[in-house]
Amino acid sequence: MPGSHKRGRRRRRSRARTVAVVGLSFLILLTAGVSWLYLQLNGNIETFGSDGLSRDRPEGGAGGQNVLVIGSDARTGGNRKLGGGAKDDVGRSDTAFLLHVYGDARHAVAVSFPRDTLVDIPSCKLPDGSWTKPQPRTMFNAAFSVGQTGKGNPACTQNTVEKLTGLRVDHTVVVDFKGFAAMTSAVGGVPVCVPKDLYQGDLNPNRGSPGERLFRKGEQTVEGQRALDYVRLRHGLGDGSDIGRIKRQQAFVGSLIKKVKDQGLSPTTLLPLANAATRSMTVDEGLGTPTKMVDFTMSLKNVDLGNTRFVTLPWRYEGNRVAIVRSEADALWADLRADRTPASPSSGPRSGKGISVAVLNGTPAPGLAATAAGELRDHGFTVTSTGNADASGTTTTRIAYGPGERRHAKALAAHFPGSSVESTDRPGLTVTLGGDYEPGAASASPAPREQAKGRSAADDLCADLSYG
Repeated sequence: MPGSHKRGRRRRRSRARTVAVVGLSFLILLTAGVSWLYLQLNGNIETFGSDGLSRDRPEGGAGGQNVLVIGSDARTGGNRKLGGGAKDDVGRSDTAFLLHVYGDARHAVAVSFPRDTLVDIPSCKLPDGSWTKPQPRTMFNAAFSVGQTGKGNPACTQNTVEKLTGLRVDHTVVVDFKGFAAMTSAVGGVPVCVPKDLYQGDLNPNRGSPGERLFRKGEQTVEGQRALDYVRLRHGLGDGSDIGRIKRQQAFVGSLIKKVKDQGLSPTTLLPLANAATRSMTVDEGLGTPTKMVDFTMSLKNVDLGNTRFVTLPWRYEGNRVAIVRSEADALWADLRADRTPASPSSGPRSGKGISVAVLNGTPAPGLAATAAGELRDHGFTVTSTGNADASGTTTTRIAYGPGERRHAKALAAHFPGSSVESTDRPGLTVTLGGDYEPGAASASPAPREQAKGRSAADDLCADLSYG
């Protein structure tokens, strides 16, 4: 019937209009929501100026990108309640690592810097526009406090890292206590492992009594204040050093990455995380918009957990401070500059099997060459000769290697912390002992290559959580 056909067409047109209106309304709401979120995130992001960066920066490497991540323990905005500094306190760097994302977008390595490491802090810009004089052999975390401001000096820390490593830092990110705690809550908590029961007195050794138990031994999930307490714990575990704490911080970051990846790199996961992070984050101008930050985050989506490694700057103790094992550190920086995956532990063996070396005493102290030769033989080295060097005033142990001996020289350097390594036209391998040589130090100090092995984001949560 003609009337029925007309009514059917009107109903279909009406339904179509309804669907169109609903669809358009949804699109408007979605667009408005994304715009609102973009504006919110954009309003959250705080940047620091590039005018504080060094005038003499390293050139870019062969590929990949380098991101410096700094954890600050003193900023305004509620950090005091979480254990940070007071509102008018000086900004301090509690932890820092350099993340190198390889050019293949499938591998990444994060190098942690112990905060007590003795480094040369270059000239840095002060709030009044003047520049400081360089500060030789100063603790690494002092760079962030240059200028004595509450927000700290991320540009100075970036300058220090670039001078130390010879690597150009592409981006720098500073996260304070409040931002860190919020991020852990945004992902629903982070799985961690605790080696033993820990109490309030372990977090604050000045308390004078154990207090309540904060963490039970074993695996558990933490967020907010508890997550912050976990990564700050130093006393009561291992030797109580910052090196041990770095191991737990590396395990935590790996677990956080795994949690985010398991949930999927989707807006549902990333937007709450981004909102939490940007509320208490300071970044360089190159990451100063939500689009740039999202683009950078998405560039990490294909990095496999097993290919995300965490290592510590090759180090040794120097009194109550940390000194850099230069030969190993230089090899690491060279690998990153060339965008080469760091060598596996087997490529820099602790064992000296198959390696021949001549030992010379470059000091006035008698018998050192024979002592070092004995230690090297105990580790499998073949000592071809011992004797005294032409000069007896050598201060730093030197390792000289001829053609084809570079890898063997690196293995030998692991037994002489702080030694210098240099190439020569003369064949073979020679170590000239300096005043810094301490008999037995090679056995007592952790092997730099073992330090470089580090851990991956896929490793067992409960493995290798303390030093000492």
